[in-house]
Amino acid sequence: MDKTYILSGSILTGMLKACRYRIYPNKEQRELFFKHFGACRFVYNWALENKLKSYESDGKSISGFSLNKMLPGLKDEHVWLKDVYSQSLQGATLNLENAFTHFFREKKGFPKFKSRKNPVQSFSVPQHYVVDFDAHKIRLPKIGWIKTKLHRRYEGAEKSATVSITPTGQFYINILVDDGLDYPEKQPFDEKTTVDIDVGIKDFAVLSSGKKINNPRHLKNSLLRMKALQRRLSRKQRGSNNREKSKLSVAKLHEKISNQRNDFQHKISFRLICENQAIALETLNVAGMLKNHRLAQHIADASWSSFVTKLEYKAQRQGKNILRIGRFEPSTRICSVCGHYNGGLTLADRDWVCPDCNTNHDRDVNAAINIKKFALDRQNLIGV
Repeated sequence: MDKTYILSGSILTGMLKACRYRIYPNKEQRELFFKHFGACRFVYNWALENKLKSYESDGKSISGFSLNKMLPGLKDEHVWLKDVYSQSLQGATLNLENAFTHFFREKKGFPKFKSRKNPVQSFSVPQHYVVDFDAHKIRLPKIGWIKTKLHRRYEGAEKSATVSITPTGQFYINILVDDGLDYPEKQPFDEKTTVDIDVGIKDFAVLSSGKKINNPRHLKNSLLRMKALQRRLSRKQRGSNNREKSKLSVAKLHEKISNQRNDFQHKISFRLICENQAIALETLNVAGMLKNHRLAQHIADASWSSFVTKLEYKAQRQGKNILRIGRFEPSTRICSVCGHYNGGLTLADRDWVCPDCNTNHDRDVNAAINIKKFALDRQNLIGV
């Protein structure tokens, strides 16, 4: 008789989702956008400098509340800041506080000063914006009504909105929405409703059922075009208009590759979540694997971390289960039939025969089956 498992844990309430829309500002609104980008970047760097000076002199970091109280004096000193929405400036100090919280929790990624040369710029609008789905417009404080492609409606309480510009010069607005619904309870699962995903390079993913998902290799397919555009860019004179045009061409190709990769991963992750009650995954040290310069480009092209992130949040919203096994589990070298350990297996061996039971194994399919077995063993579950 098949065993059925239910993952324990608290159920989070209030599902948040971000809705992304393309916006089309006119010339005057574009100038106001860039003024907001620059002002928020200036306030962020000013707040970071004050925090560092405060810690060096007093041994304590100044709080975000104190920084916000200093903003009116900063506006008197720099009058041009008064043309920017005040809550967007406060959002810059809030982002800095969140950056320090992230640093102290994970012990990496110390906040850095922002540069105007960064091709991606953004500012937040915490409240007082209006969305008109019928007219396809959004009104932002200090900016006015902006033409927007509102391709999808949402329901729920509107939280903060974030306006950003891509390296190709396209403007987007991300609206955070709280639908007020609780996350669904985790659904029961058994061996038949659980599938394992073994990610790889030759095949993007191999399932424990034996099915293989081809790796589209979006970057590799565009690499020749990318090299040609990069060579053209390197020959252009710095500061010239032709150099800016070449930079835009390179940015557009990078954006196309990113969009292709995201579209592929969203479709695959959605299908896997809908078809199964639980998905078993192997914990990978992607940062360490990227140090292998022979495989780094292929690993980055596959973007496993992004794929796993999509699986996790889709599973959480649908009440599905994500099972993880340890990083050092020998899923590839163990025979899934008899349990023999093949210590001499190398990366070049795509097929091997078990010396004990004479079973002919496909390397990736065998690993996928073992990951599923490890995941269904309660002693090997992580974080449960």
